[in-house]
Amino acid sequence: MKPEQLVQSAQLLFIVVAAFVVYTFVSVAQDGEARSACTPLCALRPAYAGRDRTAPDFDLPDLAGQKVRLSSFRGKVVVLNFWTKTCRPCLEEMPALADLHELLRQEGAALLTISTDETADDARATLRAVLGKDPPFPVLIDPDAAVVNGKFGTRLYPETWFLDPSGVIRARVDGARDWTNPMVLDVVRMIRRPVGCPIAFDRGKPRGDRRGVCADIVGVADE
Repeated sequence: MKPEQLVQSAQLLFIVVAAFVVYTFVSVAQDGEARSACTPLCALRPAYAGRDRTAPDFDLPDLAGQKVRLSSFRGKVVVLNFWTKTCRPCLEEMPALADLHELLRQEGAALLTISTDETADDARATLRAVLGKDPPFPVLIDPDAAVVNGKFGTRLYPETWFLDPSGVIRARVDGARDWTNPMVLDVVRMIRRPVGCPIAFDRGKPRGDRRGVCADIVGVADE
């Protein structure tokens, strides 16, 4: 082989090796970023997670009769919880939601709860009995379930939705949770990030090219 051919071959080999090193570095970096962003979401095990659905806007009265509009919270992560006094798991998680409210406030995020009880007095009395005081978080009243069922399709309680600052539904959790778990705040912080977690959830199963991360982290496997 001529000297110039040897030089060309060496240059080509260098390019191939360099490209492989860069590809490996980028892949490892992307995997590490996905693991960091997705660990809290995988641990939460949502029924749904995505970024292609905007929450329907609504306005409902609070316990004082003042109308509250969901879109007025744009710019903040919103945790939206649906409950009713006849739902025992709903009431059991209320103390944890009260703690979460304070943590979210410190994060610049917001907790909104919506009760489908008949009146504000019903909801207030229920929460006083459970919490031993007036609720520290906003409680909106939807006696006909026009928002909870009509707009969000919720029929079983409790159900909790995570909305990003643009009002996009990023996750939905069915059933009660321990809302004092630090992972919940990690999910809120992840949702606030422009990129966030690239894994979607459908019917409780992770979806997407990086869905295997959930199986590696917390044993949540896809079908």
